Amino acid sequence: MERYDNAFAQLKARQEGAFVPFVTLGDPGPEQSLKIIDTLIEAGADALELGIPFSDPLADGPTIQNATLRAFAAGVTPTQCFEMLAAIRQKHPTIPIGLLMYANLVFNRGIDEFYAECARVGVDSVLVADVPIEESAPFRQAAMRHNVAPIFICPPNADDELLRQIASFGRGYTYLLSRAGVTGAENKAALPLHHLVEKLAEYHAAPPLQGFGISSPEQVKAAIDAKAAGAISGSAIVKIIEKNVDQPEQMLSELKAFATVMKAATRQA
Repeated sequence: MERYDNAFAQLKARQEGAFVPFVTLGDPGPEQSLKIIDTLIEAGADALELGIPFSDPLADGPTIQNATLRAFAAGVTPTQCFEMLAAIRQKHPTIPIGLLMYANLVFNRGIDEFYAECARVGVDSVLVADVPIEESAPFRQAAMRHNVAPIFICPPNADDELLRQIASFGRGYTYLLSRAGVTGAENKAALPLHHLVEKLAEYHAAPPLQGFGISSPEQVKAAIDAKAAGAISGSAIVKIIEKNVDQPEQMLSELKAFATVMKAATRQA
């Protein structure tokens, strides 16, 4: 959890927002996946948001579902994902690493065992996408026991009670949803969420990162102008992977170029 606090403090001192890429672990295969993550970090990623391939991804649009299928085709398992996470942590000791995943994966290992494993490999946060806050107690309690930040989604229509709960239970960062629905770069993020950002700040919530449909530097800048602490971009990155599955070097150079312009947009002139 401290890695998020440190990262946000350093960004604030430099007057920058966070650029956080999302990729699915093991897409398109374990070795290339690790190269992708190294490339994104070298290009300026401030934190990582990583998916563990799962057979029934509810909130994912087709782009991320395809990433999951490619990882499955490469034989990637959750156990292998934890090995990859340990390797990423060893190579990059300070970057915050977050998991974005589904409850079945947590249940498969046992809730406590899952968070213990996260702590062991150096994961900083876990967002369980299909567990609403009112059902989150066993997850967030296990997370806190193992010093892993429980992350909660703040939807665009969040009422006051939900905002207070998110502020109270969330750690690390708050996942600010650009809009309801499935993920995807086609579904451009709507207007900046000034109101929610102000309310979250008032209730001392963890810093908000805006996600869903963030695919251009302009959207990153808009998120930061709305006083979000940064932006998470997933589908746009996974599309670059998909387009270049047969050209691994081209893939890495396009990812580097994309991440570089997205990171540049976080710097306040």
